[in-house]
Amino acid sequence: GVSLEMPEIRYTRLFINGAFVDAVSGKTLETRDPRTGDVIASIAEGDKEDVDLAVKAAREAFDHGKWPRMPGSERGRIMMKYADLVEQHAEELTLLESLDAGKPRMATRAVDLGTSVRSLRYFAGAADKIHGETLKMSRQFQGHTLREPIGVAGLIIPWNFPAIMFFSKVAPALAAGCTMVVKPAEQTPLSALYFAHLAKQAGVPDGVINVITGFGPTAGAAIASHMDVDMVSFTGSTSVGRLVMEASARSNLKPVSLELGGKSPLIVFDDADVDMAVGLAISANFFNKGEACVAASRVYLQEGIYDGFVKKLAQRMESWVVGDPFDPRVNQGPQVDKVQCERVLSYIDHGKREGATVLTGGKPCGQSGYYIEPTVFTDVKDDMIIAKEEIFGPVMCLMKFRDGGGGDREGQRHEVRAGGGGGDQGHRRGQQDDAVDPRRGGVGQLLLRHGQRLPVRGPQDERFRQGRRHACARQVPRRQVRRHPRLRLALALGYISLAWFASLVCAQLVTRRSSKEEKVRNVVR
Repeated sequence: GVSLEMPEIRYTRLFINGAFVDAVSGKTLETRDPRTGDVIASIAEGDKEDVDLAVKAAREAFDHGKWPRMPGSERGRIMMKYADLVEQHAEELTLLESLDAGKPRMATRAVDLGTSVRSLRYFAGAADKIHGETLKMSRQFQGHTLREPIGVAGLIIPWNFPAIMFFSKVAPALAAGCTMVVKPAEQTPLSALYFAHLAKQAGVPDGVINVITGFGPTAGAAIASHMDVDMVSFTGSTSVGRLVMEASARSNLKPVSLELGGKSPLIVFDDADVDMAVGLAISANFFNKGEACVAASRVYLQEGIYDGFVKKLAQRMESWVVGDPFDPRVNQGPQVDKVQCERVLSYIDHGKREGATVLTGGKPCGQSGYYIEPTVFTDVKDDMIIAKEEIFGPVMCLMKFRDGGGGDREGQRHEVRAGGGGGDQGHRRGQQDDAVDPRRGGVGQLLLRHGQRLPVRGPQDERFRQGRRHACARQVPRRQVRRHPRLRLALALGYISLAWFASLVCAQLVTRRSSKEEKVRNVVR
């Protein structure tokens, strides 16, 4: 491995009500280095009893604490300080994230930590801009809506982007004035505990952010089904997302925000620039070792560009480097853990058995750890398992289509798509024939040409995904208030009368004080 001084693992216990504490049971779980499989640290294993304590602290902080009652500008100021602290400790956090998740260090510093700081600052600026609406109602009534923090939020974080997903959930909840219980993935708990420490340093009151490390079926399930949690935000697999919704329904019908799995298409037409299309396909599939819900793992190529694309892709993949994520020359690190590594390899075996052709990769690599060669399949049919199911690893499937609408028809065939993309000479094809129409494709995000990301709403399981512009709104639901104009007049008259009465009282007090001063002067004479 690369010679690099690893960071000290300082925070390994649960963070509840502003303090690091052991789990009630005293149990711990192991987080492992995916480069070697060795244990990095033993982390407190929280379960239902610990979640109860964390929710109790969050409820107390919400019902009686100052955070939700604080002016939005003051919350924003503390969040800005929080962002500054994350930025100051970015190098240490980068090392923790790369060590825990196997993510290339350079990309982690630029993308993961950079995005986290920007998210915090974005929502810090939104904290004093949460407004309601004025409504014209029937008859003589006027109405308006108030946006108020929803309460205690349960936030369940995935392992593929631990820092980014932590702040994509925590930042809007903080801006809205909510309190929260955060459960990071058991594979990658280190950065979340560090972020909790920095939140306290920034001035976030005790009980506002609580972090429970533990397993999904215990700690995660306890959050999703807790009667005193007011909403749940979950990012992860579609199957677990359904369990979260079920738990919500069986408990207190809390609102649920889900960002689930995907099987996204990338559609490349004959008139696309081959070099640009190949580069886009590589980044869309192999960035973060393919562990991304928006990975475009189904690449549809119009037949006129297919052969040239395949040749160019094979050439480009020869220079792709898999290895230690702390080596700056490396493009791809190890999969997050042994379970995920074996899962990806099983899908590669499925593709071989079903008759797909391996263009590159197709096997594990390295003497130790969870490394997999970036794998490209050609001759893939749409009914193959590798074309239908989310692999969540470095596996690309190439498929051929003939006419302009064929790629769209194939692209929208499968059940879940978290993102989609199209490549052609300009945006005109998408505008002219709806070849990448998100309304037809059912995608949650659309990427065109150089990767511009356009949020859209898809009709399938990914329909729960929303842009960050709406993240605060999920935490501050509307409360409608109706008022009659005469009631407003009566209130105004009441305020005027109160002010008049107060002025009379003040005048009498001044008069009495003047009389006393006059008597004192007479006595002195």
